[in-house]
Amino acid sequence: MTLHVDHVAPGWEPVRDVLAANLASGIDRGAGCAVVHRGRLVVDLVGGHRDKNGDVPYDADTLQLVFSTTKGIASIAVAMCVQRGLLDYDARVAEYWPEFAAGGKGGITVAQLLAHRAGLYTTASQLPLEDTLDWPTITAHLAAMEPLFEPGSGHGYHALTFGWLAGNLVRCVTGKGLGEFVRDEIAEPLGVEMWIGLPDALQGRAAHIMAHPIPKFPIEIARLMAERAAPGTTGDKALSLLGTYGPGVFNRPEVRAAEVPGANGITNARSLATIYAACIGEMNGVRLLESATVAAATKSETPEGEVDLVLREKTVFARGFVIHSERTPWAGPTSFGHDGAGGSCAFAQPSRDLAFAYVMNTMLTTYEPDPRRAGLIEAAVRCADAA
Repeated sequence: MTLHVDHVAPGWEPVRDVLAANLASGIDRGAGCAVVHRGRLVVDLVGGHRDKNGDVPYDADTLQLVFSTTKGIASIAVAMCVQRGLLDYDARVAEYWPEFAAGGKGGITVAQLLAHRAGLYTTASQLPLEDTLDWPTITAHLAAMEPLFEPGSGHGYHALTFGWLAGNLVRCVTGKGLGEFVRDEIAEPLGVEMWIGLPDALQGRAAHIMAHPIPKFPIEIARLMAERAAPGTTGDKALSLLGTYGPGVFNRPEVRAAEVPGANGITNARSLATIYAACIGEMNGVRLLESATVAAATKSETPEGEVDLVLREKTVFARGFVIHSERTPWAGPTSFGHDGAGGSCAFAQPSRDLAFAYVMNTMLTTYEPDPRRAGLIEAAVRCADAA
C-alpha cells in the first residue's frame, strides 16, 4: 500500500515506518495518523485505499467515520460550555433540560451523565433507525425513560446514547445542535474538518468501513469477548441500541448525514490531532480549553477498580473523556481522549505537549488494545522524548 500524504518532521520517521508496515502487511487497508508536538504538526500520514475494491486512494481528500472517537469531540464541546459558564459539571442535568427529570432522573448530575453513570446505556425499547436519526424523537425518548441501573451506583458504557445526551445539553444551553456547535466553534476557527452530520456534498469523500477477519484467539479470550458483546449481553444492547445499529449501518448516507454524536463523527487524523492540540495549547491562533478547564474535564469519575456494568471489564471515565488507565494507556499519565470501535483514537497529553490521532477504514476486533495504534503511539512517544 502507498502513502499518499507523507509529511514527517526530522526525528519522527519511526511513526511513518509503523504506518507503512501496517499498510504493507494488510492489517490496515486505508488509514491516517497525525501527531502535533509543542504546537507543531510533526506527522501527517495518509495511505492505502478508501473503497472495498481497492480502486480509490485513501488520500488527503478522504474523510473517515471514527465511531466513539467522536465522544471526545462531544466532551470538548461540553467542556467549552462549562468554560463559558453555561454548564456546571456538578449541577443537575434537569436544571438545563427539565424534561430529563422524568423517570426518577432528577438527581443525575452533568458529571454523572458524562461518566456513563446515568443508567441510560440503551433505549427503553428498540426504535426504528429513522427515529434515532431524528433529534427530537431520540432525545425525548431518553428524557422520558427510567434508568436501567441506579444512577451513580456504578458506570456502564453508554455506547450510542452518550452522544444524544451530551449533545442535548449543548443544545439546551447554546441553542445549537452539536454538529453546528462543532462546526462553528471548533472546526471552522481551527481550519479543520470535523463533521457530526456530514453534508450531502461531501458524502463521496467518506471512506467505506470494512470488517477485518477476526483473529483467532485462545479459547479463554474468545469466551471473554463472547460474554461482553454477544447477542443479548449488555454490551450488545448498548453497542447496537437493542439491534437497531447492525452491521453496515454506518456506511449508509442517511446515518452519516444525521447527528449520532456517540459514534458518527467524520473527520481525518490531522484534524483530530489539531483539535486535541488546541485543548492544551494554541493552534492556528486558537485555544479551545484553558488548563483549569482541562483539569476539571479530566477528573476521574470512576472509583478505583470499578467494573463497567455494560462492558464487564474495568474502564475509567472522566467527564466524557477516557483517561489514562491500564486498559487505555495512551501516552501515559495526564493523557485524555477517546477511542472508537475498530481501532481509531485521538488524545492529548499535556505533560509531553503531545496530541495524537489515528483513523482507519478497516475494523479490527481484538481483546487487547489495537496493535496498529499501539505501535504508532509507542513510536510517537519515543520520538517526543528524543525531541
